[in-house]
Order: sequence, then structure tokens, then C-alpha cells
Amino acid sequence: MHFHSFARGIDVGAHCYLLELGTSRILLDAGTHPKRVGVDTLPDIHDLPIDSADAILLSHAHLDHFGALPVLCRQFPSAPVFATEETFAVGEALLHNSVNVMTSQRRELEIGAYPLYTHREIDHIVPSWMPRRFGQRFEVGDGVSATFLPAGHVLGAAGIVLRDAGRTIFYTGDVHFEDQSLCQAADFSEIEGEKIDTMIIETTRGESDRRADYTRESEIDHLIEAIRETLARGGSVMLPVFAFGKTQELLMMLYEAIEDGRLPQVPVHIGGLSTKITALFDRLSSTSRRFHQGFRILDDFPRLVRPARKEPEPPYGPGRIYAISSGMMSENTVSNRFAHHFLPNPDNAILFVGYADPETPAGRILSAEPGDILSMNDRGTGRRMPLKCRIEKFDFSGHAPRDQLLDYIIRINPKHAVLVHGDEPARRWFADQLRQRCPHMRVTIPDPGTPLNL
Repeated sequence: MHFHSFARGIDVGAHCYLLELGTSRILLDAGTHPKRVGVDTLPDIHDLPIDSADAILLSHAHLDHFGALPVLCRQFPSAPVFATEETFAVGEALLHNSVNVMTSQRRELEIGAYPLYTHREIDHIVPSWMPRRFGQRFEVGDGVSATFLPAGHVLGAAGIVLRDAGRTIFYTGDVHFEDQSLCQAADFSEIEGEKIDTMIIETTRGESDRRADYTRESEIDHLIEAIRETLARGGSVMLPVFAFGKTQELLMMLYEAIEDGRLPQVPVHIGGLSTKITALFDRLSSTSRRFHQGFRILDDFPRLVRPARKEPEPPYGPGRIYAISSGMMSENTVSNRFAHHFLPNPDNAILFVGYADPETPAGRILSAEPGDILSMNDRGTGRRMPLKCRIEKFDFSGHAPRDQLLDYIIRINPKHAVLVHGDEPARRWFADQLRQRCPHMRVTIPDPGTPLNL
């Protein structure tokens, strides 16, 4: 029984793992790396023999877990692909958008390897995808069964239980143990009390504690108050968000605040990809595991403004809320281009509700001081603007804080904990804590490219 990581490093990105269970070879996830370009964004699977996998299982649709799927399907054409219905629905839309982004980058950044796959290739593999419900056990290899359990991270996210010859392996995927505004918390109760031989677990937030007085309710109150204050002085609010997950969670926070009178009804603008993904949330509104069952965001949200056809960005004006992508304000995105309306205007606010890498434009804004002169591209060229608007960051992470994850590992008490999906300091924190508190437990930080005997 062996585990292989094909990630490009000990960090967050290009997640793809192989489990060899007897004669069966099961791939977990097929992600791209957000900080790399060209073929380096892909998992390093070039040494795997063609068509040597028995199945591909996907935990959720974020591109660091799903974005390389067409490439894996090309290399393993006979392997059936399994995920939840929600993951497939959103993942298909995100893959098509990735083709558009890569095509633009080929032209603008002269990246000759792009696009790594085509719209036609996506359309070719979609009919062979095999959706499975939470709690449904299905076969994925010779005597190997799999079950998806709700992971709480985003709509459709799953932890994956694999059972083989009396052994149980549990891959948590990205997990959140607390309810969000739309997405219900993880439910791993099916494996409570079961002997877990190997737990493969994310460590994303291992590098830092969540503040001791944190509650989601108080964080929402603080966000709503910041928006209300900005609107009251005649300003507008920009909330840079990712099209999948964060946009829909934010819209439900705003909707609840409008319904109970904490926010006025003002125009709320969203982007084109966010509209496509939100339409999928609406299509699944009565069948998926979520709060606000039956609520159709695009139809039922008051004064929600979708982009006009071929509109490069929404019209700017005072007294509005802009929930637009990307969450990190990367170059050539609407939030990046829209920054010139916000940064120099002291009446406005840019409020961040998700993770922002320090090396991205969003990260640079968050580390800047009032009055600093900023450029919104990576080269420091182009229009430079003074930072005069209100800047604030809020914690609505879809990942469990480190103490909750640590407590969960200790409670489940696997024989072997394999630490993935986190920067090296994050994984090291978990490894140190587990070795102190559970000296009987085998704890491993897997080295990409080196087989690990489970």
C-alpha cells in the first residue's frame, strides 16, 4: 500500500495523489498550481505509465484540485472519474473559463504551452463523468470501495473514504467544520468509531491561530457595519471575491442583512463568471446540501445587477456594492481594473473576505499604509495611485482553523496521519503537535515524487 504526491512542492497547489492499494491504482484530485505558469502548473505525472489508473476521484471543484482534470483524462483515458454532482457542474464551468484565461495569457504573456487543453477536449470528457451522492458506496478498483462524505468547504466538497481488504483510508480534502451562510458544515459522522489506518488531511491554516474571540456572527456584524458606514457617507464598496464559493456566501450574508434591515437595498454588482456559477447554485438549490433551500440568488436577491453582454466591467457609481473577481485582484481581472475607482477615493472601501497571497495586488494593498502610492501590476508600471480608501480584511475562510483540525485528528486517532495541502510551516506545526500529543501515531509530511509506504 503506497501513497504518491505529484504536487510541485510542499505548498498549496497542483494537488494530485496516487494510492496503490493491492493491484488498484486510485488518483485523488487533479489540480493546477495558482503561482506557476505553463506545464509547471500541472501535477508532475509524466513518469506515470499511460492508462495506468483505475479511477480518478475529485474532492471539489476549486482549480487547485480540479483544474488539471482534462490532462489526467488524456493520460488515463480508461479511468472513470467520480465526484459529486455539484463538483462536476461547477468544475465544468471553471474548466471552460480556464481555457479562456489560458488563451489570453498565451497572447498577452507569450506562454506558448497554453492552453493546456481545449473547450472541445472538455466537452469530450464530460459525458463520461460519474456523479455520486454523499454516503453512496461505489467500487473504484479490485475490491476497493469509495464513499463521499460532506466536507463543508464549498458546495459539493467531499471527504473521500476508501476501504480495501479491511483497511480504511480517509482523505479529508479541504474541510470546514462550521456552518457558513450557504454551505453546511462537514459531516464525517459515518466514520466515527471506525478504525482509520491512514488519514490524508489538509493543513492550510496551520501557520497561525484564529484569534481567540472570533465568532462568525461577530465577523459578519463587523463586515455589515463597515459596508453600512461606507454607504452612509456616499461611498461605494468593493469586495474582491472568487467566482465560486466566496461570491455565493457573500451574497447570502448581504441578503440576510438586507432582510433584517441592517443594510439598505442598493445595487449589488457581480461579474460574468460569478453569474454563471451562481446560476448553477440556483439550479441545485433544492437538491444540494445547503442552507436557504430553494432560494434562487439570481432571481430572489433584491437589486442584484448582472453584467451586460460584452460589458468589460460594471458601471461605477456611488452608493453601490461590487462583489467582483478576482479575490486576489490579479492582473487583467475586473477587480484589478476597478481599483482606480476605489484606491484614491476616501469615501470608498475595499473589504477583503478571503485569502490574499502577499505577492498579489490584493496582498500588497493589505500590507500598504494609508497614503502609499500603489501600482496594480506585478511590474510596478502603469497607473500609480495613492491609497486613500478604507481597507479592511475579514476572516470567512472555508478551511477549518488549525486547532479544530488538530482536535479532529486526535479524536479520530488514525494509525498514520499524512499532512498535505499546506505550506511547510503549516505542516510542520501539525507534525510537531501530533508527535508531542500522540507519540504512538505515525506522522508524515510527504515528499513530492517519493513513494510513501503506508
